[in-house]
Amino acid sequence: MLYRLLIRPLLFLFSAENAHKIATGFLKVARYIPGTRFFIRLAYKRRGKSLKRELFGINFPNPVGFAAGFDKNGEYYNDLANFGFGFVEIGSLTPLPQEGNPSPRLWRLPKDRAIINHMGINNNGVRYALQNLKKNRPNIVIGANIAKNTDTENELAYKDYSRSLALLYDFVDFFVLNVSCPNVDGLQNLQSDGMLQQVIDSVNEVRRYSEYSRPVLLKVSPDLEQSQLDKIIHICLINGIEGVVATNTTHSREGLKTPAKALEGMEGGLSGAPLFEKSLATVKYIHEKSNGRLPVIAAGGIMTPAQAQQMLDAGASLVEVYTGFIYNGPGFAKSIIRYLKKNSKKRK
Repeated sequence: MLYRLLIRPLLFLFSAENAHKIATGFLKVARYIPGTRFFIRLAYKRRGKSLKRELFGINFPNPVGFAAGFDKNGEYYNDLANFGFGFVEIGSLTPLPQEGNPSPRLWRLPKDRAIINHMGINNNGVRYALQNLKKNRPNIVIGANIAKNTDTENELAYKDYSRSLALLYDFVDFFVLNVSCPNVDGLQNLQSDGMLQQVIDSVNEVRRYSEYSRPVLLKVSPDLEQSQLDKIIHICLINGIEGVVATNTTHSREGLKTPAKALEGMEGGLSGAPLFEKSLATVKYIHEKSNGRLPVIAAGGIMTPAQAQQMLDAGASLVEVYTGFIYNGPGFAKSIIRYLKKNSKKRK
């Protein structure tokens, strides 16, 4: 309540990108104030046997994760764990550092409870994240979302994915191949048959010569036709890809309450409430089409605890939030977990 009445209005006075910097700045400062992290965990962290999930051979303390995009460089995963999340996706990470697209590149649409981002996968590179992971041992399940550098031609993209995967292999729990970000020219083309196969072959080659196999998932766009999804599902199943993250942001601006004129100049992917139905349909389709053989992590438009439950009911094994956290505040994971526990008891 305090977040919605006071903190969010104050943060929304700043640009979306500056508000992000303020929020991450608070997380850094909190590390050095005695007792702060303890009280955050006390307020937000919830445990329970009914919440635990085992997936890909990994034990998740609960099914609610923080999606990629917030902790781009692997700097805040342990801080986010204090707010009750069961896992965190860091990234997207590229082999070399890159600045991303020029500002402004991030906008809020409060009337729609949505965000448009045109960040362009800005990050400090895989080696920077690797240093953080070595220095600050994770106390939460970590997924690494990896992508190609913007300057890398699609024909050579497979090298970027295999390079990043090899460097991070011993330091994270699973990988997500980002081949669907709408904010890097041509990246979504990697979802086509030939290029996707090349990327998967390259990461499987790294896994083949490792002592143990890290799960690899594929992040897909909500804007794919069913025929395209069918091909991706087939490729994943025959190549040992362990799961799918559904979905990334959307190009669509259909049905928004925000006037079209106000959207001028806001290029990029839309996340938040307007994306939910598309993501839900994609989750359900992948689950049914694969006969449950391809586990799904649902991401996209989850703005309420009930919507998280809908995703799980549609066949998702886990869920991820980001925009919902921005609009609902630091207690969002806790509220989802409480709802899932209550719902689980009712169903018994």
